[in-house]
Formats: sequence, C-alpha cells, structure tokens
Amino acid sequence: MAELHQQSQQHYGQPQTQPRSHQVVKAATAVTAGGSLLILSGLVLAATVIALTIATPLFVIFSPVLVPALITVGLIITGFLASEDSVWQRSPCYRGYTGT
Repeated sequence: MAELHQQSQQHYGQPQTQPRSHQVVKAATAVTAGGSLLILSGLVLAATVIALTIATPLFVIFSPVLVPALITVGLIITGFLASEDSVWQRSPCYRGYTGT
C-alpha cells in the first residue's frame, strides 16, 4: 500500500503523456470530422447559391403581386392582433386579472 502511495506521489506533479497511437487516432478522427464538415458546408453553400439564382428572377417577376399581397397580409394580422387585445380587455379573465 505504501509503495502504491509513493508511486502516485511521484507521478502527481508530472504531466502525463498519452501513447503515440492515441494521439494518431485523435488526429485522424479530428481530420476526418473536420473534412466532412467542410465538405458539407461547401455543399450547403452551393445549394444556397443555386436556390437564390433560381428564386431571384421569380421574385422580380412576381413582385407587383407579392408586395401588395404582403402589405395586405400584414394589415390583416395587425388588425387581428389589435382586435384580440380589445376582446381580451372585455373578457372576464382580464377583469379578474386587473381587479376591475
């Protein structure tokens, strides 16, 4: 027991090094994972560029229809949210919440 205690004290202050095979496996794993992620990010970038190349002319062609449609949808949503607020204020839940 005393010998084990002395051996652990001898190695306590010294940095422990890993065997070379573990370092090689770590490096190989890191390179493989990094390369795979790099290839995947390149494919995503290429797909994004292709999608924008296809979608941009469609947005330009349909913009006379899309812009008024988006404005109308925005106004409808704003009106709906405003009416929900007034409905909420007239509800019994709101009166109980505020004490009025």
